[in-house]
Amino acid sequence: MIRSIGAIVLFVEDLDNCIRFYRDTLGFEVTFNDDVSYGMKLGDQDFIVLQSGAAAEMVGEEAVGRATGRVLFCTPVEDVDAEYEALKAKGVNVLTPPKDRAWGRRTAYFADPEGNLWELYKELEQ
Repeated sequence: MIRSIGAIVLFVEDLDNCIRFYRDTLGFEVTFNDDVSYGMKLGDQDFIVLQSGAAAEMVGEEAVGRATGRVLFCTPVEDVDAEYEALKAKGVNVLTPPKDRAWGRRTAYFADPEGNLWELYKELEQ
């Protein structure tokens, strides 16, 4: 049945603030936009930031109201420490400094303006 995810759609309250974060701070390239959304590409993955009100019109207000769980986006990087320091220098809300984890990755964590979580990681040498 389901074998892949074609797009990630992130519901946000403050579209302008979030697009400034993703486009200007993180450097995501905008591929389309309209009054309620911005689309970007991350490799082959579509990443869309959609205003919550528009999401409610699409799938129903009750469903969007229940979608309050946090998500953790995990992204591989070449140098976790360097990326962490670069984000910190840009004023990003960094949460956890780089650390080697028991599950075989070096990780660091940050949050977007609405509290959605991101993990930077690199596989550790065995």
